[in-house]
Amino acid sequence: MTPKSLQQAIDEAGSPMGVVWKPNAKAWEVPVIAPEYVGWRAEQAAWRDTVALSDLSHHMWDLWIEGPDALRLLKDYSANNYENFVIGQAKQFVPVTANGDIITDGILMRDSEERFNLSGVPASQSWVRYQGEKGGYDVEMRVDPDSGLRKQGEPILFRYQIQGPNALPLAEKLFGGPLPKTKFFHSTPVHLDGRTFRAFRHGMAGMPGYEFIGDWADAAYVKAAILKAGEEFGLVHVGGKAYYTNGIESGWIPTPTPGIFTDPALRDYREWLSLFSYEGQKPLHGSFYSNKIEDYYVSPFELGYGKSIAFNHDYLGREALERARNDYRRRRVTLIFDKGDMDRVFGNPEYLNSYGRYRIEVGGKRVGMSFQTGLIGPLDTILSLALVDREYAEPGTPVEFIWGEHPGPGNDPAGDFGFQTLRATVAPSPYNDHARTDYRRG
Repeated sequence: MTPKSLQQAIDEAGSPMGVVWKPNAKAWEVPVIAPEYVGWRAEQAAWRDTVALSDLSHHMWDLWIEGPDALRLLKDYSANNYENFVIGQAKQFVPVTANGDIITDGILMRDSEERFNLSGVPASQSWVRYQGEKGGYDVEMRVDPDSGLRKQGEPILFRYQIQGPNALPLAEKLFGGPLPKTKFFHSTPVHLDGRTFRAFRHGMAGMPGYEFIGDWADAAYVKAAILKAGEEFGLVHVGGKAYYTNGIESGWIPTPTPGIFTDPALRDYREWLSLFSYEGQKPLHGSFYSNKIEDYYVSPFELGYGKSIAFNHDYLGREALERARNDYRRRRVTLIFDKGDMDRVFGNPEYLNSYGRYRIEVGGKRVGMSFQTGLIGPLDTILSLALVDREYAEPGTPVEFIWGEHPGPGNDPAGDFGFQTLRATVAPSPYNDHARTDYRRG
């Protein structure tokens, strides 16, 4: 039986918000990987103090695009600069709608002249697949879902990320010497006991390190070798709980709402998407509720992707981005909660990670919304990654964070449903000093 389309679900619910608004929605968990290995606090501390190993093989989707039209397809439907895009290089993939709203990002790596790999949240992959199929591009596409949704078999690739102050010494020990000097977001082939894979200069927590990517057949051997080599450097295996908090400090907003729910021109796309797609199942919740899902759409400029956006070729959404480049409303910030208010509202939480959209206010006026809020053990505080109107984005600006769950459709968007107010102070994003200053150098 064919599953219901996203458009059918919207029509039946009466609005997109009737489909995606799910109060108290539980944060997604990493499949296969244990929630904790030595305790999430110690795992968070490892990428700051020693070195952390994150196994990224199971929670991301992969899409391979291959063929004579692969590059043309990517250029037509993303805002990236493809000049001098060399084999082994990666980009923060930035696909947008005609209105300039982000679909979601991803990591795009060039595997060969006509072969590319797009990994991450599947919304951007669905967008490329749809455009490739409907546009008649001469490409072949292959999808590998995450391990929670893959019906059978193992992942095609392993991905092991090491990051932290001891990541580079660990790599030297593992390979018997320093790796070739590699630019940020570039990769180099490496060899380990007859096995060849890539060392990608990239780290999710904004700390120095590498992501090793290779064929799944070599996964167990490579992981065991990393664990063995890391013993003298204090290597800690990171579980799902700690891993999903690492973007808060590095400033990566992981789950923007795809801007595809309302444009009449995208009705066919919504009919192509299943209700059980990422778009149909990724919940919205929190204290900020609007009947208009457009109020949750974001610009790639607001997410901090301005340096990844090019205007040297034509693509869908280019005109909208040209209009927005010098006049986008919100800025990405980190919010630091007042200690007294934090203790009053949360007490002594065992763990906290929420992707809720919580209201950010000044004097009762909404000036922004949060995207991820989590407890950072080494700092003994809760931080929130948010977008706020630019006039309130200066570090040191006091704001109010509204904690609670709006019941959603059929209720007053401005209603008070027992929400609690916490004082917070605006800080830079990335919050991590290294991510903000040195991470992308070299």
